[in-house]
Amino acid sequence: MKFPTKLVNFDPCPGDPYRPVATPIYQTATFEQESAVSFGQYDYSRSGNPTRTVLEGQIARIENGARAFCFSSGLAAITAATRLLSAGDEIVAADDLYGGAYRLFSKILVRTGITVRYVRADDLDSFRQAMSPRTRMVYIETPTNPLMRVIDIAALAKIAHDNHAILAVDNSLMSPYFQNPLDLGADVVMHSATKFLCGHSDVTGGAVIVNDKAIADQIYLIQNGEGTALAPFDTYLLLRGLMTLSLRQDKQQANAQKVAEFLASHPLVENVYYVGLPSHPGRDLHFKQERGAGSILSFTTDSLETSRRVVESVRLFGITVSFGSINSSISIPHCMSHSSIPPEVRENNSVTPNLVRVSIGIEDANDLIEDLRAALAVAADAKAATKEAQAAR
Repeated sequence: MKFPTKLVNFDPCPGDPYRPVATPIYQTATFEQESAVSFGQYDYSRSGNPTRTVLEGQIARIENGARAFCFSSGLAAITAATRLLSAGDEIVAADDLYGGAYRLFSKILVRTGITVRYVRADDLDSFRQAMSPRTRMVYIETPTNPLMRVIDIAALAKIAHDNHAILAVDNSLMSPYFQNPLDLGADVVMHSATKFLCGHSDVTGGAVIVNDKAIADQIYLIQNGEGTALAPFDTYLLLRGLMTLSLRQDKQQANAQKVAEFLASHPLVENVYYVGLPSHPGRDLHFKQERGAGSILSFTTDSLETSRRVVESVRLFGITVSFGSINSSISIPHCMSHSSIPPEVRENNSVTPNLVRVSIGIEDANDLIEDLRAALAVAADAKAATKEAQAAR
């Protein structure tokens, strides 16, 4: 069964005698039990809910995993994965990550006695050299967010496993439609389901997908024991959004390719980071392990002021910190989504103040390009006016 068929062909309500074609919302906190001395399949929605069971089964299915667990946010999913570690353990992480992951690692996880070391994301030797007897997890995104660096998942899985560590991959940027890290040797895959899995900016959620039973049992213990499971109504919305994932991603990717090509040809744009461009240094590796370039790209101008003018002048792109919605969005990560990067990491990567991240939606590609063209013209005019004013002094 091909991926688009999987998205819409599943049992929407196992065991229901009325055979609904849409999964009902089991909007209940608790379930009545038939016995006073034993539990039935469901007892309390924190521990399990029929609507969430369907969603988790479907996410596991499209990510080629054995089990999936849905959480109240992407950060809750990342946190659950780190709960697999103990005090004294260490994470070796790529140095180009979602800003919330940096905040979790540097300000919260450190209190538990777990340390995190950051290495150059697209340099396997840096990971190899960083491994120590304390390393229990290697944590990455690929492509990275927002610099779009590509990491060899299979090779890194071998490095992690040779050192008795697990490989955790945040797959939010690509989604299961374009990439399945478990197939390449990853042990834990995470998603901010708020992004592409939902796709409509109306749910905050997260997911963890695994194949190993022992890890699955631990993740369920964490989900149930910490009470971070996704609520029934949010589960319903996420399940509904998931059904159109392939349609949305096909359109978004086609748009992103056109937008990236336009930006790469514009004189005010210095660099474009998008794996769909032939000039991207990680393009060949990317397409060995993924089925598409996705719809997230970044670019730089000559200064923060120029980038700010571009971001504030567009009309079709909302200035938001998220990505993956049907609506296009734009932001300056240095000032927004990645403002939590620790100073020592910020000095060694390239999330500079002039870097702009763009999430491409399902609008008409020509409309998006014309909007960006007009915003770049505004920025160019402002730049010229500033030079004239300075020359007149």
